[in-house]
Amino acid sequence: MRILIAPDKFKGSLSAVAAAEAIARGVRTALPDAQLTLAPIADGGEGFAETMCAALGGAWIERMAADPIGRAVRCRYAWVEERKLAIIEMAEASGLWRLQPEERAPLVANTFGTGQLLRDAIERGAKTILVGLGGSATTDGGIGLAAALGYEILTSDGDDLAPTPGALIALVRVDSANVPALPEIIAACDVQNPLLGQRGTAAVFSPQKGADAKTSVHLEASLAQLAEIVTESLGCDFRDVPGAGAAGGLGFGLMSFCGAQLRSGFEVMAETIGLAEKIAAADLVITGEGRIDGQTLEGKGPAGVAEMARHHGKPVLALGGSVANDPRVDALFEAVLGIIDEPVALETAMARAAEFLERAAARAARLMRLGERSRMS
Repeated sequence: MRILIAPDKFKGSLSAVAAAEAIARGVRTALPDAQLTLAPIADGGEGFAETMCAALGGAWIERMAADPIGRAVRCRYAWVEERKLAIIEMAEASGLWRLQPEERAPLVANTFGTGQLLRDAIERGAKTILVGLGGSATTDGGIGLAAALGYEILTSDGDDLAPTPGALIALVRVDSANVPALPEIIAACDVQNPLLGQRGTAAVFSPQKGADAKTSVHLEASLAQLAEIVTESLGCDFRDVPGAGAAGGLGFGLMSFCGAQLRSGFEVMAETIGLAEKIAAADLVITGEGRIDGQTLEGKGPAGVAEMARHHGKPVLALGGSVANDPRVDALFEAVLGIIDEPVALETAMARAAEFLERAAARAARLMRLGERSRMS
């Protein structure tokens, strides 16, 4: 039997790579002769670079970059030499995880550090750069990244403006004269929010980053000013594009300042690692994530795997840390199994996720073996 193991991360517990390895260990206990192919997946958010690096046999590049509030921190991005491909997670330098709750500063936090990683990859000779959007501490529309790439951010007096969201109200011009030639840049995201409005990044996401109601209004006004000046200075207007509001408006910034394509994170990952070909070659696909529920159907990786597998006529088993009683989920997968097999507190379940996932995969494999024996008798 040829089994493709393609889980997403179990958020807060296991990376997609660790989840795939745990499932493989479990399957091998009952089906030692099965041909296993591991293809951990990601949708553009947390774990995107790690998953792609593992799948493509890349290496890690480490360098210092600014965190969301300007402190120098050690960061890394994935590099695939034969493709001259860089894979950067914006959360690596500019993520909310970099800040303690009391350090969150929505009018100051910016993406300058992500721009430094992007510039490093450009100077390394990257032909293509993939940027995973998600987990940001920022609501700056990508102005920090623009400054790191060499854009001049100017006031009405021609003075340099701090590349922070709180200062954008005073922005009157953006100048690209000092920006280096840019390679192909693809922004991978899993949200459809525009830059502005009730569904925009300030209204929907800034409260998670420390913004109160007054600050959210200020951020909305700042981003509106940015969009106007970008239109005047650069001749482009992406404010209403679905996904422009991803990662605090970095989707907008990458399209505006880098000419980036904005694409589904799952689609980018699937295309880059050849997921369709791997599914076509398998007899069974195993996927999973931390919680399988209605949100899984809204662009999450396991749903993408299931849809792709259905196209190729392959059955899919989904393993979840918890599983909702939802007929839409039941219709998406051939089988869905929760991995917890004993009463434990949530903290314990998350700490022991690899153990529970391995045991669940072993149980599933034993049932597959039983089914094979039943058909042969």
